[in-house]
Amino acid sequence: MAPEQEPGAPPARPRRGPDLALRIVGAVVAVWTGVLAAGLELIFATGAWELVKGRPEGVSRTVVGIAVGLGGVAGAIALTVLLGWFAHAAVGTRWAAALPALPWFVVVVAGGFRTTEGDLALTGDNVLGLGLIVAGAVTFAVLGFRQLVVPPPTH
Repeated sequence: MAPEQEPGAPPARPRRGPDLALRIVGAVVAVWTGVLAAGLELIFATGAWELVKGRPEGVSRTVVGIAVGLGGVAGAIALTVLLGWFAHAAVGTRWAAALPALPWFVVVVAGGFRTTEGDLALTGDNVLGLGLIVAGAVTFAVLGFRQLVVPPPTH
């Protein structure tokens, strides 16, 4: 009869300090990427709309407008999904998708107000900007809903 082996020592518990610090840094990066994404989308929407408005009437203006609009909306959706994924991966909690979403909404709403110099990022006739806002808002809502509904993975 072979002697029984004694169970090994339990694995060492990981230190929480470095993990917590990385999660906090990830949260800060997620918030700032939300601000940056909203700013870039507002700049793109304003510049692209000026490009569309500057084209002469006719088929070329329509084609350019549709191409820029579809490309911008697809880019906004892809960027929003990437932000939600990064926030969830970096912070590791279900509510992490709200970290880039909240500053994104604040910057987009601020883009609709006129500055003291008279500048306005989103005008009422900027269809591309409105499409980017709707696409980003709906994508953030779907990401947040998915994070809350899908059960967490078991280890």
